[in-house]
Amino acid sequence: MNRSMAVLLLALLLAAPAVVAQEEVDVEGCSDTKTLTRMRGCIIIECSRKDYDAAEMIVGAEVERQSVEGEVEIVDYNCPTSMSMLQIVRNAENALKGQGYTTVFSGTANNNWPAVTLRKGGNWVGVEIIEVIGYRLKVVRAQAMEQQMIASAEEMEAEIVKSGQYSIYGVLFDTGKATIQPESSKCLNEVASLLSKNATWKMRIEGHTDNVGSKSANMKLSQARAEAVRAWLIAHDIEGSRVTAQGLGDTKPVMDNATDEGKAKNRRVALVKL
Repeated sequence: MNRSMAVLLLALLLAAPAVVAQEEVDVEGCSDTKTLTRMRGCIIIECSRKDYDAAEMIVGAEVERQSVEGEVEIVDYNCPTSMSMLQIVRNAENALKGQGYTTVFSGTANNNWPAVTLRKGGNWVGVEIIEVIGYRLKVVRAQAMEQQMIASAEEMEAEIVKSGQYSIYGVLFDTGKATIQPESSKCLNEVASLLSKNATWKMRIEGHTDNVGSKSANMKLSQARAEAVRAWLIAHDIEGSRVTAQGLGDTKPVMDNATDEGKAKNRRVALVKL
């Protein structure tokens, strides 16, 4: 081989793309949760995060599940074949118990694969095997939904004509107090508009609570909140003789207080036509 051919061959070799093993990486835009790190060698294949949603958490035998609402993170991992399903679940359980979590469920679920659910206060974590060697991590920070939409005066009127009452969820109070929060004004303006339009209507404003706290405290708080709404309406040109206030505490729940969702529904102000 002459010198010119050798130089040409070397140039071709240098120009050829290098062949290297491609390293597996996480799906773009995904990362571990702040609650639990991943098993070594696993990669993220899918993820989602919602400010408010519901996740089904395993809470009992035969895959009994409970829907938990709040901020929800779900991350799916794919892991090395040398890793066992039980190894994944036990690692998660031990790590979380070390942080003060309590085991709600530990056993088998989908396809008799291991699964675990733990809880600390309103924080829930579930780990389920989802394929031959992969797992799903669910993290839920339970919380009541922020009410952003309100019913119009027309919607309230239609329901009151139909049933004689209407439950309002847009009137917000400081925790444990009867102080109406400023963002409640939109909803209360609709109530005032409803009463202004129907000038002959008289209304009882009812305050309702969940079952957290003593009966007497809840009754007192609900009465104060109903009176606060009445005072707001009077201050906005509704005659005091047309509106009365009554606190009913936790005596008339509309949902089971066993869940955060139920408690949120039970904390309400109701309009009852007299």
